Amino acid sequence: MRKSTFFASTAALVLASLAAALPARADCGIEKGSVRILANDFDGLRLVLSEAEKCASGTVKVITNQTTEHKNLQVPALKISPAEYTVAVIANNSIVPLLNEGLLRPLDDLVAKYGQDLLPTQLIKLDGKVMAVAFMGNSQHLFLRKDILEKAGLAQPKSYEDILAAAKAIREKGLMDYPLSASDKAGWDLAAEFVNMYLGYGGELFEAGSAVPAIRNEKGLAALATMKAMTEYMNPDYMTYNADEIIKVYAAGKTAIINGWGSLANGAIDPAKAADGVGDNTVLVGAPTVGGGSVPAAALWWDGFSIARNISDEDAEASFRAMVYGIRPEVGQNNPDLATWLTKDYKPGRVAVGVLETANGGAKPYPMLPYMGLLHTALGAELAEFMQGRESAEEALKDVEAAYTAAAREGGFLK
Repeated sequence: MRKSTFFASTAALVLASLAAALPARADCGIEKGSVRILANDFDGLRLVLSEAEKCASGTVKVITNQTTEHKNLQVPALKISPAEYTVAVIANNSIVPLLNEGLLRPLDDLVAKYGQDLLPTQLIKLDGKVMAVAFMGNSQHLFLRKDILEKAGLAQPKSYEDILAAAKAIREKGLMDYPLSASDKAGWDLAAEFVNMYLGYGGELFEAGSAVPAIRNEKGLAALATMKAMTEYMNPDYMTYNADEIIKVYAAGKTAIINGWGSLANGAIDPAKAADGVGDNTVLVGAPTVGGGSVPAAALWWDGFSIARNISDEDAEASFRAMVYGIRPEVGQNNPDLATWLTKDYKPGRVAVGVLETANGGAKPYPMLPYMGLLHTALGAELAEFMQGRESAEEALKDVEAAYTAAAREGGFLK
C-alpha cells in the first residue's frame, strides 16, 4: 500500500508582511511552452490561476479550465497522449484516481530547480517521491449567525447536540423556520457529510491495513441518526443542496447555522456577496464535535497541483514554473481572506479561522487511499434513500457495503 505524507504546519502560517501590488504581466523566467490547467472553481483557485496566466507571453501559452466537474474530466483528459491538460489542480481525494492510473509525473527534479519558496510541508510525497504541491488548506466548519443566537438567548454551539438544541430554540422563538442547512445532495456531498460525521464519532472507515470497509456498526448508525435529526430543521428540499448552495442560502440570510467549506467562506462574509447583516454577524469557528467526542466532525483537506505524465518535458517545466508563480508567497500574503494558504509567511485572515480551529482540534485528514474513492461513491449513491425516509439506516449501510465491495473486487482491492 502506498504511503503518503502531508504535515500540517501552523507555524508556517503565523508571520507575514504584505508585498507591493503585482504588475499585470509577470516575467516568470519561462522561455517557451504550453501550460494547460484543469481546476475546480472557487475564489482562491481563481486567484491562483489568474496569477499563473500572467506568465503567458509570445512564446508561452497559458490556458485554464475552471469547473466544478473537474474530477470527472481529469482522468480521461490526462490519459491521452499528449494530455489535454498539463496541470491538474487536485485535493486529497481527486489526486488518487490520477495516481492509480499512473498519469502524474514525479516533481522532485522540478522542485529542486524551481521550488526555492516551497515549504517542506507543501510537498505531497508518495513512495518517497513528490507527486503534488499543496498550497491551500481546507475543511468544513461552522458558520454561525451570532445575532440570531443572541436573540434566541443561546451560547455558541460546540457540538451537533448543541446545534440541534439551538435549532429548536430558534424555531420556537419564531426567528427562523429553517435554521439549519447541510450539503446533503445525493452524490459527492452526501458522502462527505457522512465521512465527517463518522470520523467525529471516532469511526474508522476501513479495517486496519486493508480495503475491507468498517462502517456498518454502531458508529455508522449514530452518524446517520444525527444527519437525519438535522433535517427536521432544514428546508424540505434539503436533498437538493450541495456545498455551493448552502453558502448561497446562508449568505441570503435564510439559515443560521451551516457546516460549510472554508474555501467558500468569503462568499458568506463579503458585504458585496452577502445580504445586509449577514457578513458582519457571521462567526467562523471550528467544526463541531458529536456524541460526546473531542475530535471535530470534519475531515482535513488540502488543495494543490500535479503535473501530467503524458506531456513533454518542456511543457512540464513551463507548467510547474507557472503554478509556482501562481502560488508564490506574496499571493497569500496579499490575499489573506481568500483562503487558508499553506505558503511561506502567510498570516491567517478571517476566513482561515474555522479551518485552523478544526485542524488544531485534532480533525483527521481525508484518507488518501486508492480505494477511498470507491467507498465515497458508494456512500453518495446508497445513503440517499435513507435520507429521504425510504429505508432504514441498517439497510442503507448494508447497501453501501455491498456496492463498495463489488467495486473494490472489480478494482482488485478485495478478493
